[in-house]
Amino acid sequence: MARPSWSGFLRFNLISVPVKGYNATVSGGGKIGFHLLHATCHSRIRYKKVCPIHGEVSNDEIVSGYEAAKGHYVTVEKEERAALKAEDEKTIGIDTFVAPDALDPIYFSGRSYFLVPDGKVAQKPFAVLHDAMKAESRYAVAQVVFAGRAQVAVVRPAGGVLAMTLLSYESELKKPEDFEDEVKEGKVTAEERKLAETLIDAASAKEFDLGRYKDEYNSKLAHLVEGKSRKNRKRSGMAQEEEPAVINLMDALRRSLKRTGHGQNGKRHDNGKASRRHPIRRKTG
Repeated sequence: MARPSWSGFLRFNLISVPVKGYNATVSGGGKIGFHLLHATCHSRIRYKKVCPIHGEVSNDEIVSGYEAAKGHYVTVEKEERAALKAEDEKTIGIDTFVAPDALDPIYFSGRSYFLVPDGKVAQKPFAVLHDAMKAESRYAVAQVVFAGRAQVAVVRPAGGVLAMTLLSYESELKKPEDFEDEVKEGKVTAEERKLAETLIDAASAKEFDLGRYKDEYNSKLAHLVEGKSRKNRKRSGMAQEEEPAVINLMDALRRSLKRTGHGQNGKRHDNGKASRRHPIRRKTG
């Protein structure tokens, strides 16, 4: 099981429910990461922190600064910023409930968590709150402290658990009216609108399954990497008796969250049996 990334209380009025929060997204996003290498020898590129006057500097010589004017900076110490942060109250405080369409999806930041009851005593109040929100078709707008920063979030029923998504503040978003000049007025005839409506109605799905959409680019990239890896092994003349462990790159990407969950004891979920579909080899040790 994956480890919870957050634990605390979901509170509304006199109701206080102990909950655990799990990151809703897969670790790494299922993406294939690349390192920057020297084209000649394939050594990893390293970055140094350099002052144009004094050369390379260590981390303890670096401070944060805000450019108040061109070339003039105001420095702010870590301790000063830490003093401004909100205390980690470990509480999701529900302020109000709203209809699902009251929140424009543009405010959703993309950082989502699944909330589950924390312990036996939390099961009943969690179920009551979940079922009531589902029956009334309501989302909860709440305030929560993450990493010392007070944030606003929406909590909603999702397949038996509660899903919490952090929202962007209104001041963090651009306004649609800022782009009104980009849209020129065009006269739309009744016939044109009716045709468009008919096309939209014909293409509308009665049931929607997001799972049918796949990251085709990532899949093609995985096959490209696997093919290049096989060619490199053939050119290097790797000895058969030293054949390394075989893993399936695509499976490894999809199960990255599970790998995080069992990484503490070093055990493998496949009991040492690696899939041989689209194999890619890596050096052991």
